[in-house]
Amino acid sequence: MNLGDKIRQLREEYSLTQGQLATKSAVSQGYLSQLENGEVKNPSAAVLLRVAKAMQVDADELFEAAGYPTVRTLRRLYQDYAATIDAELLLYLADLPRDRQRRLLSLLQGIEDVLTGSATEALPTPASLAAELGFARATN
Repeated sequence: MNLGDKIRQLREEYSLTQGQLATKSAVSQGYLSQLENGEVKNPSAAVLLRVAKAMQVDADELFEAAGYPTVRTLRRLYQDYAATIDAELLLYLADLPRDRQRRLLSLLQGIEDVLTGSATEALPTPASLAAELGFARATN
């Protein structure tokens, strides 16, 4: 649903006229009419906040209808992505310095290339991987 339709739907649910909503939100009735008719392409956040407050609705409803990203939208988008990553791996990576994370990623991509047959170089040895990541060799 686009922003104009959303505002109109909410306004009608709350039995408000355009004039009443305009007064409550400190937006001109003409501008509110333009919003509802889809004539305003990028309304300001301030206007959306005032209109949402006047109707006592979550401002995210209007921001999402206007096509603006919200925290709620981003959480929804990344929820499935985050759930596919092993929690222990994330904790491990979070403890590594950024340069070691990047080297590890580069090595993992190289290994993936070898495994999928898209690499032209030989697979690194465990010792060379450890050295590349800066891990000391264990001695007995």
